[in-house]
Amino acid sequence: MSKISHNEVGKLGEKTASMFLMKRGFNILEQNYWKKWGEIDIIAKNKGKLHFIEVKTVSRENIRDVSRETIDEYRPEDNLHEKKLKRLSRTIQTYLLEKDYEGEWQFDVVAVFLDIENREAKCRYIEDVII
Repeated sequence: MSKISHNEVGKLGEKTASMFLMKRGFNILEQNYWKKWGEIDIIAKNKGKLHFIEVKTVSRENIRDVSRETIDEYRPEDNLHEKKLKRLSRTIQTYLLEKDYEGEWQFDVVAVFLDIENREAKCRYIEDVII
């Protein structure tokens, strides 16, 4: 299996998530919106609603054998601990104020499962997560 760093896995996961979202009609507005207190991986619009999207990526040797049941054994979104959610919330509020945005918005998560060796990926979209 080829070695790939944690950061490279994350970047590849974000790229995969962006393509996944665009195929589903999302318009990507920004990526890696950064403030000193937090970062939003993807900001997109779909059907008039603004989506703040956190991407969580894991690398597995063979995702072909990953079924819905085995995906649920380890959930990348479980890494969204309370401190991270508070930072995300503050960053979202900052973005909304900066852009003077008053429309509908929601927070979503895209869990990406990568098989680097076989160059395959699976994505799971978790919509409207409460933060």
